[in-house]
Amino acid sequence: MPYKVFLVEDEIVTREGIRDNVSWQANGCEFCGEAPDGEMALPLLQSLQPDVLITDIKMPFMDGLQLCQIVRDRWPWMKVVILSGHDEFEYAQKAVHLGVTEYLLKPVTVPDMHTMLRRVAALIDGDRERQASYRRLQGQVEESRAALREQLLLKLAVGAIPSSEAVEQGQALGLDLVARCYLVVILKLDLADGPGRFDYAAYRQAQEVLGGLSDNNPDAFLLKKDWAELVVLFKGNTAEYLEEERDLFTGRARQALVGAPWRLAVGVGAPKFRIADIHQSFVEALVGVQEADCAGHGVRDQMVSRADLLKLDTSAVDKYLRCGARDEFDQFFDAFVGPVGEAALQSYLLKNYLLVDVVVATAQFVHELGGTVDEVVPELAAVQSLLANAQSVDQLRAEARKILLGALAFRDRISHPYADLIRQAKAYIGSRYSDPELSLNDVAAHVNHSPSHFSTLFSQETCQTFKDYVTSLRITKAKELLRTTALRAADIAYQVGYSDPHYFSAAFKKQTGLSPTEFRQQGHAD
Repeated sequence: MPYKVFLVEDEIVTREGIRDNVSWQANGCEFCGEAPDGEMALPLLQSLQPDVLITDIKMPFMDGLQLCQIVRDRWPWMKVVILSGHDEFEYAQKAVHLGVTEYLLKPVTVPDMHTMLRRVAALIDGDRERQASYRRLQGQVEESRAALREQLLLKLAVGAIPSSEAVEQGQALGLDLVARCYLVVILKLDLADGPGRFDYAAYRQAQEVLGGLSDNNPDAFLLKKDWAELVVLFKGNTAEYLEEERDLFTGRARQALVGAPWRLAVGVGAPKFRIADIHQSFVEALVGVQEADCAGHGVRDQMVSRADLLKLDTSAVDKYLRCGARDEFDQFFDAFVGPVGEAALQSYLLKNYLLVDVVVATAQFVHELGGTVDEVVPELAAVQSLLANAQSVDQLRAEARKILLGALAFRDRISHPYADLIRQAKAYIGSRYSDPELSLNDVAAHVNHSPSHFSTLFSQETCQTFKDYVTSLRITKAKELLRTTALRAADIAYQVGYSDPHYFSAAFKKQTGLSPTEFRQQGHAD
């Protein structure tokens, strides 16, 4: 889209000469209007909102400097170009202080104007790209904060975070969790009995309606909205207040679905007076929604008591990680889920409860041992996929096995005499990966080993060659830059240690199956 240019010049010959002789379109611009002085220009600037203002300094009624001051106050984004004679140096100095973009001496030639327009267009392009990058970054930051809020609230629901840590993290994320009591409500949306084709769009709309019921309530936090269930945590100063809010919320939820082909199952937990007890209200709500769902489907033999659910040993995972062996996993898992039984495990939220317990305990354990959980168990980077994959007890067992055995392997590796050497090597690689000259010899020298011995040790301890490790690290960093910056692929190549952008593109596609451009477009499409 061409940039709009407005001209203010009291000398009609000069004004018409600029207007009629400059190749506006050829330089990416559109001449949108003109005025003989600043006073007459102002209402036109207000209505036209040009991108560029070209103005003479000395004019009657309102000169260029006065006009510049008003423009800077009202439209600070507008680029201002000053036209000045040789004897107007003092005016020019004042114009510079007002932050003009360009300063041209009269008489102004057409080539001068063309060169100036190209420079100004480039400045506007840069400004817009920076603004677009800033908006994208703001969106990414907000998405990240929203995800962190949801993770924190989910940890609260499953009792996987200490109270003091929850309050501290909540404060950092803009969540005020401090209150005298808490209560959990769970809503489950299901297709009502009857003929008819499943309407996915209507189903998603109903989900959005239910999710939006708590938007304007500062004492209600949305925990988890999924394909079937929605969890809301209420906080307040009295149990009576929470019960009123609960009844109002559930009443509005039922009213919102009157006449819709959906069955709504509601489960509510009792008010609790400590943050540490929120998970008990969650479990009570979980049982309540299961009972309501079973009753709605005419099922009476799948009930599970609150007492049985509360028998879950929340320390069992940590104990297994610290003392267990790989061949003891099945024994551990059966003991872990045994108290709730097969029927209760059909609930999506209960599977979340168990699997998130595994995820949180593993993350804390690996961090305590000085590791990075995404590196030890890559599957944890996609918790949503893990939860979606756990549709049965056997699938839950398989997902938990991958996570926990990965953590056990890490635990056993760091007890090896070469663990410290590998950590030093990885830290050095992490600080030098952007250097295209980084070599195995450099890293071996840093850890005081011969290249051949270090190469063997590195492959044994990390299960990948030095070259593969460095390539994987560089591609990971490149993916981050592609998703979080507007840098060109060639510039990213140089930043992550590739001196040849074409080789970088080939390596990137080999690792990811996509070119850098395709990978970035995929992220925007998501």
